[in-house]
Amino acid sequence: MSHAAATITDAELAVLDALWTQGPATIRQIADVIYPRGTAAHYATVQKLLERLEAKRCVSRDRSGFAHVFAAAVDRDDVIAERLKAVADQLCEGSLTPLLLQLASATRLTPEESAALKKLIDESDNGTSKRK
Repeated sequence: MSHAAATITDAELAVLDALWTQGPATIRQIADVIYPRGTAAHYATVQKLLERLEAKRCVSRDRSGFAHVFAAAVDRDDVIAERLKAVADQLCEGSLTPLLLQLASATRLTPEESAALKKLIDESDNGTSKRK
């Protein structure tokens, strides 16, 4: 994905979130999710945001039908990873440890989340972690 995730704006992220949640959709369908009582201006805004995301290669467009259908071309986890890395670079000299410690201490983890975190640490300690 490279640098694209770090340059996604909050408005573009709302469009991606709609696509991640709803799956492939038309501009109208996305606009209805983001702006339930939307106007023509909201529709135009979503159209422009999709154009920007397409230029960043974060969405793909199926032009085969009358209404174009858009789909997320980036994975939510990849966007999270890139954005966290950008925050770590900006605030923590590139280290994710202070971010992870702050998030873990500021949030009450469910037993499932705690187990997933322990598993990730164990995999990292054993050199079997999938993340780079």
